[in-house]
Amino acid sequence: MLVDSHCHLDFPDFSEEREAIVARAIEAGIGRMVTISTRVRKFPQVLEIAETFDPIYCSVGTHPHNADEELDVSVEDLVRLSSHPKVVAIGEAGLDYHYDKAPREAQAQGFRTHIAAARQTGLPLVIHARAADDDMAAILKEETGKGAFPFILHCFSSGRSLAETGIALGGYVSFSGILTFKNSTDLRAIAADVPHDRLLVETDAPYLAPVPFRGKRNEPSFVVQTAKVLAETIGVSEAEIAELTTDNFFRLFKKMPRPGSEA
Repeated sequence: MLVDSHCHLDFPDFSEEREAIVARAIEAGIGRMVTISTRVRKFPQVLEIAETFDPIYCSVGTHPHNADEELDVSVEDLVRLSSHPKVVAIGEAGLDYHYDKAPREAQAQGFRTHIAAARQTGLPLVIHARAADDDMAAILKEETGKGAFPFILHCFSSGRSLAETGIALGGYVSFSGILTFKNSTDLRAIAADVPHDRLLVETDAPYLAPVPFRGKRNEPSFVVQTAKVLAETIGVSEAEIAELTTDNFFRLFKKMPRPGSEA
């Protein structure tokens, strides 16, 4: 079994064939999928998908692109919404200085709110970090000093230093289809050095489809391709990478039941 720890099944890209996409994922051996919230105000649509499909769970949070739209969302709001049985994570939140779609101050404020919610609930914080390595590391160190919280550096494409900081603070590192790209030699070198008990895989669908699907719309079943390259990168079999990343996933996403254990 594999797990897609990060996808966006509420996005319009999937609206016409969502059932077929979920069926293809199950057929490919994807036992769990986490569809990720990008706006708390649109959380009901995310939750509806999680409630509709047994293998799908979700998060609640505000993407840094939308941080300035939802600064009124409080820690208490996130904690309350995360009490639903299908909500297994906080986020995604973080810093994105590549696009800078929201003021950086708003991104940081929203990020700290989500950290507080993760610390209070014990649910993992799904972190978006792009072109903001220094500020991300500084906030993670400062906030961990106030009290540890579980987190995942999702769709990792940052520098080695941020990966090392995240791991030192107890975080996990998740790799997407970017890992499979021909020009991702440096990223594969970072992945090879991540402790095996901190590795995760994801799609970030509908974005970043792995080779050989690069350029097409991504979907959860394609996580198989990323897992294959990760296995080659760290020198284990495909069966071993499936067991490894799945065990890591359930260790981090403690609230989510393994298939067959829901009762």
